[in-house]
Amino acid sequence: YYYYDDSNNRYFYYYYDDSNNRNVHYHYYYTQTSAPVVITVTARPKATVTIHPADPVFIGETVTLTCDIGSGHHWQYDWVKDSKPLSEAQQRKEYTISNVAESHRGVYTCKRRRSTEPRYSETSDAVTLTVSAEKPKPELTSSHKGAALIGNPVVLYCKLDQSAGWRFYWSKHTQSPETETKTETHSYTISSVSVSDGGQYWCRAGRGTPVYYTHYSDALWINVTGTTRSHSLTVSPSRAQHFSADSLSLSCEGQSDSTGWRVRRYTHSEKVSDCSSGLGSVTGSTCNISSLSTSHTGVYWCESESGESSNPVNITVTNGAVILDSPVHPVTEGDPLTLRCLYRDPKPSNLTAEFYKNGSLLQTQTTGEMTIRTVSKSDEGLYHCKHPEKGESPQSRISVRGASFSVFSLLSSLMAVSPYLLVTIVLGVKCYRAQGENSQSSCGSLITNTLRWTFQY
Repeated sequence: YYYYDDSNNRYFYYYYDDSNNRNVHYHYYYTQTSAPVVITVTARPKATVTIHPADPVFIGETVTLTCDIGSGHHWQYDWVKDSKPLSEAQQRKEYTISNVAESHRGVYTCKRRRSTEPRYSETSDAVTLTVSAEKPKPELTSSHKGAALIGNPVVLYCKLDQSAGWRFYWSKHTQSPETETKTETHSYTISSVSVSDGGQYWCRAGRGTPVYYTHYSDALWINVTGTTRSHSLTVSPSRAQHFSADSLSLSCEGQSDSTGWRVRRYTHSEKVSDCSSGLGSVTGSTCNISSLSTSHTGVYWCESESGESSNPVNITVTNGAVILDSPVHPVTEGDPLTLRCLYRDPKPSNLTAEFYKNGSLLQTQTTGEMTIRTVSKSDEGLYHCKHPEKGESPQSRISVRGASFSVFSLLSSLMAVSPYLLVTIVLGVKCYRAQGENSQSSCGSLITNTLRWTFQY
């Protein structure tokens, strides 16, 4: 048994030792309890390996593997490939392979070490470097099939399955490789095509430093014509910009039967789609969208079952409070053009608006609209408007097509100059046809005398 002696702060303990046939007596002291201490246990830091550019990489390309562990200094790096130390990468945070070969494919890990605790990090999760021996080749497509109408926009698309980190390069049969056009996205827009824009086009992609290029795409022919198409896309309300939550109707109409035509579109966020795939409700060749959203922004056109297509139009949908009322189709050279600032309810009492072309202020109008009385090719560009309270609209491109020549327009011009001149020409032609070759000299005298009289008076 045992007991505690308060006076001496001692414990006494007794027991009987059978082997020696005697009692045993112990006693011991306790000190005062110490102050508490806190022991904090944290997980050992873990390294992470990233690969840039992302898999797959291609033979001859430059790739960088990075071992990262977040904050901390004076770390050293241990790299392992396929369970073996990677001597050429030791002590480096970044391991760069400037000319990738098939021998570089494999499984990579890394960890960090230093002289102070914790001396080692956790080993990173394994990452696999995939090396492709086949250089990629993009596919070049156009926004519509068939010939492009003079003055209308054409959009080219350079499709590449491995799209991350690529820039795109565009060339034409009249260009040398040094004059390629570079874009950050996979689309290239010719805002207003002319006859000189016709021909063969190619595209390729490139990434990294130095730039690694894909193969060129197959050639794509762009044919340009001045002939008006039998079908066109009708947009109602007829403008390029629209407010979200508003309704929109797009219809394929033409001189011939519209049976078999459908509305199609292309946006940067998805592939080509048509109205029947959830864009809106379809009635015949008309697509009705009851409530617009910004996802409806894109390029729209009509397409037949045989692949014939109309010229595309650009539709912009905004959540903002201001849009620019601008034409959805190109404007004919010589025609008037009126641009208006439109507002989401409530409409402001002050209608004063500024109008811009290519970012430069053109006019400030108290009526909220501006007019170009006679449009010319120099008026092409990106337009938007701005209200001091409501804000500014998105930009829309205005394209100008050349005025079409016709006999009717020629006769109208002649009539405006002189009705006598027009009558003289008509009478002369009839005279020649009626009298035959033997009497044509009298017809010539008639025309000469009439012209002399016309210009004299």
